[in-house]
Amino acid sequence: MRRTTVRRTAVAASALSLALLVGACGSDKTVDAAPEGKDKGKESAAAAEPAGKALSQTELDKLVLAGSDLKNHRVAKPSKVDLAAVKSATADKSECKPLVDAVALRSAGKPAATSARKITRVPRKPAEDASPEEKLEAGLTGLGTTTLMSDTLGSYEGQGAQDALAELRAAGRACAGGFTVATGSDRTKYTKVAPHTYTGGDEAAAFTLTMDLEGEPSTSQLVTVRKGSTLVTFYAQSFTGRTEQPKAEIEAQLAKLG
Repeated sequence: MRRTTVRRTAVAASALSLALLVGACGSDKTVDAAPEGKDKGKESAAAAEPAGKALSQTELDKLVLAGSDLKNHRVAKPSKVDLAAVKSATADKSECKPLVDAVALRSAGKPAATSARKITRVPRKPAEDASPEEKLEAGLTGLGTTTLMSDTLGSYEGQGAQDALAELRAAGRACAGGFTVATGSDRTKYTKVAPHTYTGGDEAAAFTLTMDLEGEPSTSQLVTVRKGSTLVTFYAQSFTGRTEQPKAEIEAQLAKLG
């Protein structure tokens, strides 16, 4: 039993390693992604909105989530190592680039400013009088329930936010059969990109991405929400191998945008 637990934790640790590398997580009201043809009315309405004005870098940095905005979470700026890793991340298919941008702290399209944070849910601590075995078990269990997230804000001029979200939708359709991300000599293979739903903001796109992790499937969640001329993008990965949408964290970020 112990070996099985450790084995699963080791596989989960590999998932975390990939999330750190590709999604860069872990240091310091519209149903979307529908099959082509079902969302055209909403996309047309979005395109008809008045052109937006981009926020400055200073304004965006004040609006991205901070530790004080979330209980039982750690929030940190990406390190130089994180940024260097994600900067070099590329897809094996050019049409999948918007998806890589979204999971790698790079807002899709051509943002005027971008601000990103890494967010980790803090697992429950064992009791002070717990035995060494209980503390070890709690540590493994806590590791297994840890969810890592990246929160990226992108601000755009004109119709840039609408265009970027449309590009992301198109990438989800074009790359449904999967794609591979290269970061230096490392390769991360996504075997499936499936449409998901999220309701919030002015419009949204959501996907469940399945990753091939040493022969075992591991899912992650990607949600991008537009609020005016700003895109909010969350990428989440869980140690369990199955990740739920980080709805509470997304809602906190949308609320902070006002």
